[in-house]
Amino acid sequence: MATYVSASAPAATPHTGHAAAHEHRPLGGPIFTLPFLVALLFVVIAGFILVERYAHGLGAVSNLSDGYPWGIWVAVDIVIGTAFGCAGYVMALLVYILNKGEYHPLVRPAILASLFGYGLAGVAVLVDLGRYWNFYHMVLPWYAQPNSVMLEVGLCVAAYVTVLTIEFTPAVLERFGFSGLRRTLSRVLFIFIALGVLLPTMHQSSLGTMMVIVGHKLSPLWQTQLLPVFFLMTAVLMGFAIVVWEAVLSSLGFRRPMETPLLARLSGLMLATGAVFLVLRVVDLAMRGQLDAVFTAHGGAMFWVETALLAGGLLLLVPPANRRRARALFVSSSMLLAGGIVYRLNVYLIGFTPAVGPWSYFPSLSEILVTVGIFALEVALYLLFVKTLPVMHAVDAQRG
Repeated sequence: MATYVSASAPAATPHTGHAAAHEHRPLGGPIFTLPFLVALLFVVIAGFILVERYAHGLGAVSNLSDGYPWGIWVAVDIVIGTAFGCAGYVMALLVYILNKGEYHPLVRPAILASLFGYGLAGVAVLVDLGRYWNFYHMVLPWYAQPNSVMLEVGLCVAAYVTVLTIEFTPAVLERFGFSGLRRTLSRVLFIFIALGVLLPTMHQSSLGTMMVIVGHKLSPLWQTQLLPVFFLMTAVLMGFAIVVWEAVLSSLGFRRPMETPLLARLSGLMLATGAVFLVLRVVDLAMRGQLDAVFTAHGGAMFWVETALLAGGLLLLVPPANRRRARALFVSSSMLLAGGIVYRLNVYLIGFTPAVGPWSYFPSLSEILVTVGIFALEVALYLLFVKTLPVMHAVDAQRG
């Protein structure tokens, strides 16, 4: 198994100008750049809306109702947000379980993205809960319902945020010179790495199980016993895609060398995962006798949007030459992320009719701004951390 504490590798020598393969360094540079300030503005706007939400209740800022008790704060901030947070999951799986050490430079940025994705998803839960002050009941055994899949998801997500925090701690210890404590942590870190693979496997599949039990309320285009498998597969696919997407953007934004050879190999795994998912989707529809539903069922148009985005992103990766082109990698990963977003949105919101009657739902402007603010906070924190902590791997001094 590859060792986690890669930052202890020797630094670059003045003669070669090359950084150690797995050394990490802060990027440095000004914090208050235009992207950071724009993100901060959306965070402040969301903060003012949340003051109203907590002062006067959910009805003051959202279009949620008895017929639609959850909206985009669940479907986007939690269900989609945690899929974005699977970057660390897939990289830990590759590097530490499958022992693919060549991907190690991508691990710390992926874990950081996962920490923010899952951490802010937990914040979104507290925004969406009507009686948020009772959130701690989840960990009290006398309130527990052992057969509840929602309880399993909640406990797993909370545990995974803790695991991600511990996995990222070596970067913080390294930055502030606690080398002894970092070495001590490295001796037990393998336990948390194993948990970091197990926990997302459990709760991402359980997000699918939650919608299996709603039965006929979910459109037959998405209602299937394979939902746990499909949610796990989209988590893996979106995890790969967010790693590629973030790597290309950070290379452009921070003027770092493009990691195209590494991303080309990763995109091959992304292509295989996405292709298997699409094939299983078609086979599942055929086996359930629902192929005609793609033209007639509720949400059929969004089914085609979802399928077109996923198929288009995969087709871009079919020519091997495209996997070595940064532009093609960025467009493909963007389309696959968008396809995964639409799939999960379809299952949890668009294809889901929770109550029969005159109920309808479209998110209010305040709901949208809170969601934008949560993702903006993730962007702002990411920029702050990569500039002040050893997150990104060091690059050749002559190129970087």
